[in-house]
Amino acid sequence: MLYDAIRVLAIAEDEKHRGDLVPHRRTRGDLKAAALLKQRGLWLNCDRRIVGTIPGVEIGDLFFFRMELCVIGLHGRARAGIDYLSASQGSNGEPIATSVIVSGGYEDDVDTGDEIIYTGHGGQDKQNRQCTNQKLECGNLALERSMYYGIEVRVIRGFKYEGSVSGKVYVYDGLYRVVTCWFDVGKSGFGVFKYKLARIENQPEMGSSILRFAQTLRTRPLEARPKGYVSLDLSMKNEKVPVFLFNDVDNNNAPVFYEYLLSTVFPLHVYKHGKNGTGCDCVGDCFDGCFCAVKNGGDFAYEENGILLKGKPVIFECGPDCRCPATCRNRVSQRGVRNRLEVFRSRKTGWGVRSLDLIQAGAFICEFAGIVLTREQAQIFTMNGDSLVYPSRFPDRWAEWGDLTDIFPDYKRPEYPSIPPLDFAMDVSRLRNVACYISHNSNPNALVQPVLYDHDNVSFPHLMLFAMENIPPLREISLDYGIADEWTGKLPMYDK
Repeated sequence: MLYDAIRVLAIAEDEKHRGDLVPHRRTRGDLKAAALLKQRGLWLNCDRRIVGTIPGVEIGDLFFFRMELCVIGLHGRARAGIDYLSASQGSNGEPIATSVIVSGGYEDDVDTGDEIIYTGHGGQDKQNRQCTNQKLECGNLALERSMYYGIEVRVIRGFKYEGSVSGKVYVYDGLYRVVTCWFDVGKSGFGVFKYKLARIENQPEMGSSILRFAQTLRTRPLEARPKGYVSLDLSMKNEKVPVFLFNDVDNNNAPVFYEYLLSTVFPLHVYKHGKNGTGCDCVGDCFDGCFCAVKNGGDFAYEENGILLKGKPVIFECGPDCRCPATCRNRVSQRGVRNRLEVFRSRKTGWGVRSLDLIQAGAFICEFAGIVLTREQAQIFTMNGDSLVYPSRFPDRWAEWGDLTDIFPDYKRPEYPSIPPLDFAMDVSRLRNVACYISHNSNPNALVQPVLYDHDNVSFPHLMLFAMENIPPLREISLDYGIADEWTGKLPMYDK
């Protein structure tokens, strides 16, 4: 999360120099983030290199940049496809391979998923063409030694992906063993070392397989999963993209019996209070210094691709009184759901929500919508047994996104624009949207960010959900619903 926060902030700084008369050299945000983290000693597993599983990294985790792999210690070499412990680092005085990246860079590679014929490194020119024979040294020797000692090797697959900010994605696919190796004449006529890697059994499904399956679901859902679909659009065309409803666990189809609510419904007095009928005068895209930027403290909350730069107590987006178009960079959350979401029946969490698309860290997911009730109304509804959500109990996870305390000791948590404690409840007993099926997790991958755009009453913001990390397709989205209710001992969410 810290890596992504630094990266997007670096990109935002570049945007400010776009109109400068003096040419400004664009920053590689991924490289800057890695460099800053390294300067502060925040790279993981680099002093004590790990063989096998990396703590905190799950099979299927996605990364957009090679440098991310280095920062967390999943693959410690920014360029080479084979990472290894040198002879001096190994316990037996011999090099040992720790991980390989399979990305199609060698023409002799063969990848069938559970088995890989991996070509050693070396002997290529700048166009990745084999031009000399490979030698049994460095990473090549390390792979051979790993085979000899039966040591597992991490496999990361890299390939082009349309939903990636960098155009590529790297997926951790688990542990393999080198079962055999040999020297062969490659397709280019030069000698290459080949290694057969076999995936160790009883591991979770490969992330690369899930990516391919999700791609099929996006285009041919009934062909990929003939059974289990209850609805191909739970939103009944209210959302711009369909919301699937899938249940292959039991006969509970409850979500289809609720009316779908596109956005939160506030009491009429909310719109009358504090509304001044003013907005920005920007004809094209908004810019730093315009009226709405001033309300946010001088800067916008999003970079040009709609990624949240830094969490705030509340974000003011451009609204109906602004002259800027609907495509303005400061209208991110009000444009609605853009990823293909799926409500699904889970044996662990009851109902859950996942995406068929890769959701980038900092990207908008959806609004948490409901019917807003005052405290007095909430008391009556509670007596009737209706389902209420209390926004005040959502922890301030927004403060974690963009928190640079570990980089800059004098960093201060954003306090402006400020809002009072949220003293209202949301009724989701009759009308609800996809967010109402998101499950609780004390270590969530999504956060709640208060946003205002259709009124200026800071006591009643919209609750917008953003990704705290890269969320792979078909991985469950989770929220931290906060502390348990002191009366019931339950989390402040309705019964699913």
